[in-house]
Amino acid sequence: MHEHLKSVSAFHVALAFPHTAPDSNRRLSDMEIVNYQALLMEAGADVLTAIKAGEMVEILAGLVNLAYVALAAVARQGAEVIDKPVAWQQDGYVLSVMKIISDNINHCTSGHSDNYSAVYCLCIHLTRGFVNADFDKAFQMIHANTISRVTTSGESLYSDAEHFRQLKLQKTPDLSECLYE
Repeated sequence: MHEHLKSVSAFHVALAFPHTAPDSNRRLSDMEIVNYQALLMEAGADVLTAIKAGEMVEILAGLVNLAYVALAAVARQGAEVIDKPVAWQQDGYVLSVMKIISDNINHCTSGHSDNYSAVYCLCIHLTRGFVNADFDKAFQMIHANTISRVTTSGESLYSDAEHFRQLKLQKTPDLSECLYE
């Protein structure tokens, strides 16, 4: 199993969140697709808001949170992460970043795990190519923070989109040490 997917699965176990055994290829219910879509759109909006503000640390946090939600949908289906090539190159325009994030999130309305994997792969690609940061380190920091919140208070990122937004905004660790510049 993929390392980051293992981390998200560990988060689900800590929450006693229902998950599916590997290789079962469980399809998400319509309401689960709607819930994950709302979470993806909220996280995507946070990335775009951070881009608008020019805050690289916030962009990084948003991309990792977006990847985390995408991996949660993959884990919920009992699927594996599929490495998807990303057709985006740094062109100097933030509109191209906005378009590729929006398009990839939109593809997740299908509920297929490969589309969630594509969002995850895009987040890694943008973290490295657009933000110039260490995705793995940032992911580990956010995961450790998330697990500590769950074990001490029972908070869940997935109960609803508004709750997700409030938790993320109030409790995201400082990721400035993950930036390469």
